[in-house]
Amino acid sequence: MAGLNDHGYEARGIAQEHSFTPSMWQRITSPDVLIYLDVSYENTIRRRQLNWTPDEYAEQLHRLRHARQYANFYLDTNLLTISEVLEQVINFLEQTKDN
Repeated sequence: MAGLNDHGYEARGIAQEHSFTPSMWQRITSPDVLIYLDVSYENTIRRRQLNWTPDEYAEQLHRLRHARQYANFYLDTNLLTISEVLEQVINFLEQTKDN
């Protein structure tokens, strides 16, 4: 998100660790554009040193299923660097702005 903010975009995360309401992302943030960045359990552990179990990861995916379904842009980040993710997201946002 910092990378997007640095490029003039107002970006916020919508992780739903504490919400069982699938559409809570809409109520909390009401985004103009929803971007869903996907990552495997293994990569979450490696990249962020998260202290969660595979079951907790699966629950997070379950809680975010509505957001994934309604995302304007979906990106599997497993094989990408942070710079590549930022580049692809900015490219998408620039294309969206032009349309």
